[in-house]
Amino acid sequence: MWLRTSCNLKFTIGSATPFILMLRPRSGAQQWVARETYTLTPSVPVVEFTDAYGNLCQRLIAPPGEFSIRTSADVMTADAIDVAPGAPFVDVQNLPDAVLTYLLPSRYCESEQFFEMASGMVAGVAPGYDQVACISDWIRREVRFNSASIHDHMAASDVNQRREGVCRDLAHLGIALCRGLCIPARMVVGYLHGLAPMDLHAWFEAYVGGRWYTFDATQDAPRGGRVAVAYGHDAANVAIFSQFGPALAPTEMQVTVELLEAPE
Repeated sequence: MWLRTSCNLKFTIGSATPFILMLRPRSGAQQWVARETYTLTPSVPVVEFTDAYGNLCQRLIAPPGEFSIRTSADVMTADAIDVAPGAPFVDVQNLPDAVLTYLLPSRYCESEQFFEMASGMVAGVAPGYDQVACISDWIRREVRFNSASIHDHMAASDVNQRREGVCRDLAHLGIALCRGLCIPARMVVGYLHGLAPMDLHAWFEAYVGGRWYTFDATQDAPRGGRVAVAYGHDAANVAIFSQFGPALAPTEMQVTVELLEAPE
């Protein structure tokens, strides 16, 4: 399917403020970006670089006053995500070098605390894809997805205790449980067609059967219509904006995902 995504942000800046933005999806095996727009008002110099995860990042200094960022992209992506019941567990010694890092504990995914819980959860389940599906189903049943959750910056252990969170939080718990079983897992942030209420969305991917598969405990069934923008160990690596200096929050944020017949 063809999707048109957009994210518009507005800030009120008190003093010149350095930003790193992460708002550009990139083409790859799962999606093709046919058109993009990226407008800063007022216009300022921007330097783009690729981070350690392959994400496209933009560096700039926002001037004092009103500052807005408007992005859009026309992207071809799959109507449905791939599922692979029975896809096998990959032994750690056989994992690609680039995947090994996603076995490690991280700021919001303290996987070293989840071995016993994860082992009990998947007892009797075939190692690999089926274990990750079991974990995702458990989170869907036992952890309340609340897009209006007031708990900020929760690590997986916090989510497990509160049994509630936003999409990012549910992804953190899924990642930590997978890594506890030596299954590589990573965070993804992007867009999901038909999400309600509409916002940027987070899910996770697990590496089984020699490739990455998508899992999303906020959804009742596997859903396609996804546009990935950023990958990382957890939310600390996939912020759509990072500013340095006094804390800032957008005064306005609007996200849309539209279904297109074809790119214009």
